Amino acid sequence: MSADPATAEPRAQEKYPPPPPETPAERKGRLIALFVMPFLIVTMMYATYMGTMHNPHPRDLPVAVVGQGEAARQLATGLEADSGGALEVRRVESAAAAEELIRDQEIGGAIEVPVSGTVAKVHHAMASGASQATTVDKLLVPAAVANGWQVETNDVVPLPESDGTGTMVLFAAMGMMLAGYVPLSTLLAGLPNLLRVRRFLPIAVGWGALTSSLVWLILGPVVGAVDGHYPLFLGVGTLAVVAVGVSQLLFTKVLGPFAVLLGMLLWVIFGVPSSNLAMSVHTMPEFFQWMHEILPLPAAGEALRSVIYFDGDGFGRHVLTLAAWLVVALVLAIVKERRSGHLVVGGPLYTEPDAPLAALPGGPVAPYRTRLVAVAMFPLAIMITVVTLMSFSMHEAKVADMPVAVVGPAAQAGAFVDGVEPQLGEFVDLRVVDSAAEAEDLVRSQEIVAAYVLPTAAGQDPTLVTAGGAGSSQQSAVTQMFAAVAAGSGSELAHDDIAPLSDDDVNGSNSLYVGMGWIMAGFLFFAVMRGGAPDLTRTRQLLPLVAGWSVGISVWLWFLYDVLIGAVNGHPLELIGFGALTVFAVAWASAAVIRVFGLGGLVPVMIVVMLAGVPASGGGLSLYMVPEFFRPLADILPLPAAVDIARSVVYLDGVGIGGDVMVIAIWGLVGLAVNFLLVDPWLNRDGARPPAPLGPRHMPERGKPKAPVDAEDDLVVAAAEPRRPGSRRRN
Repeated sequence: MSADPATAEPRAQEKYPPPPPETPAERKGRLIALFVMPFLIVTMMYATYMGTMHNPHPRDLPVAVVGQGEAARQLATGLEADSGGALEVRRVESAAAAEELIRDQEIGGAIEVPVSGTVAKVHHAMASGASQATTVDKLLVPAAVANGWQVETNDVVPLPESDGTGTMVLFAAMGMMLAGYVPLSTLLAGLPNLLRVRRFLPIAVGWGALTSSLVWLILGPVVGAVDGHYPLFLGVGTLAVVAVGVSQLLFTKVLGPFAVLLGMLLWVIFGVPSSNLAMSVHTMPEFFQWMHEILPLPAAGEALRSVIYFDGDGFGRHVLTLAAWLVVALVLAIVKERRSGHLVVGGPLYTEPDAPLAALPGGPVAPYRTRLVAVAMFPLAIMITVVTLMSFSMHEAKVADMPVAVVGPAAQAGAFVDGVEPQLGEFVDLRVVDSAAEAEDLVRSQEIVAAYVLPTAAGQDPTLVTAGGAGSSQQSAVTQMFAAVAAGSGSELAHDDIAPLSDDDVNGSNSLYVGMGWIMAGFLFFAVMRGGAPDLTRTRQLLPLVAGWSVGISVWLWFLYDVLIGAVNGHPLELIGFGALTVFAVAWASAAVIRVFGLGGLVPVMIVVMLAGVPASGGGLSLYMVPEFFRPLADILPLPAAVDIARSVVYLDGVGIGGDVMVIAIWGLVGLAVNFLLVDPWLNRDGARPPAPLGPRHMPERGKPKAPVDAEDDLVVAAAEPRRPGSRRRN
């Protein structure tokens, strides 16, 4: 016989009494905490990335000088003395020994002193990372040239065409980190009964096997960045996911909901610059070189790279790092649970499957099965989208249809175009321009990447006009192509950089991080508000909060980037103003989805406003070096517009900024209108399900007897006991 609906709710309230109403002070504290959370996340992420990436320079990069005798000794001594701490030089007797050290990843590269003749050989391994191999060449090739030698390079361990950038292992490791730590926040909110070690551990093993298999499936059969190696991904991935998951479980038991901050800091924010998987760890501050040896993300990525490219050299120590995290965290979690009980500080006091909990924070009360599905699908969707979009767009950089102007008289320029198109036709899109002044305007407005100015008199060299501030990757690619063209005609290419990068923006990535900071500050605000303040259901309530947040975070980000880090110099009013506009617009555009669909709506929002925008922005790789699919998105997504605003303000005299502002303004106006006209009526309609109660929450007090691990019934009874007059239950 089914239960009487009229008596079901009162019975539930008797078993799980709702929290008492908030006091004004408690409500104020909750709202302050909701501002603090996105502030800390944005600050931690972009302070670290901007601080480490804006001016990377080599530190103690191990290299070798190959050769015997006085010439080799002098070269080794001079290299280390003149490097200013950039190089740590050793001597080896043979090229074979140097290559073995490179394969063992004990050194980054080597220079071989010529025994006879004038050709020096520089050895590196692209499989150790394109960044490290490039750094080796930049440091060793000039030394050879200074000695009057010609240079020949030897790639000891090359990358396959399917992983031309060498970043496949980074995307794999990032996916494993996301799979390990993201589920804990949703477990705490919706399935706290699974946070006991004995229940969590077998689930974590199965989850690790599933997610590592999906990472392999994406990078292998779907994207084509890796061939085979499924058992490797399954083993390393499962170990990495379980190690991170159990460690995050320990953090959650100690810190409650705020464990997400520590997890994000260790697993991703510190993990990426210390990983040695994108940028060489020897170009990072010494702190990150130390973190490279102990963090799970570097260990997972290096273990994969070791087997795939280096025949397993060093694999064991990376696996031991992951195993150490798992064992130590597991022991400490068990000890914590035995000493303090299974309830988590700040987590729900009611943990039984029929407790009135939401599937995701901020949502209505949901059945247990719904919560199981939501808690699994939310982190799974985030992991899949991040790994898929990043690997699809960046694992293989190929130049295609890069717009370049040829400057000169029509007949001469036309003949030049006809002559080079068979050689460069698939890489560049050539057009003829009458004057160098017109070509410079086109470069500054980013309608073209470069202009090749033909010589007007015999004996003159051609000039390539570029703008480093518009993108260093495309500048490097077009310079390499046209240097070869000029050399083929017996000329030396002159270079005119009309918007050079500053000394504090070596790789041209600052504009990308500025734009990403604005975008994340926008959508993250409503993600946190939806989870922690679902009672704010009208736009007029949220409007002043969003406006204040937009201005405040923009001022802070400018201060962080400029004053504290010194990466973005000048233009404070422009960067603060355009930043506030971007944060405000993205917040309301995101709110139209997140307020209706809850935190589950965060996944499509991240795809549209952040993940798809990174390759479309040209802030890292040039837009003409990523799949063509992303090119139309550059004109309509907010992140490319934000990056272009930052780039134009700092380097390009604000040329073309009006169109970018219009794109962002449209996103904001449409988002605001949708929220006011559609979302507000929907959320406040008759019969709308209210959010799950925010409490009661477990808040242990000093001197209070510790609850045994299996004391659920006692805790529920204690929560239902009547309170003394004037007392309040902790929420």
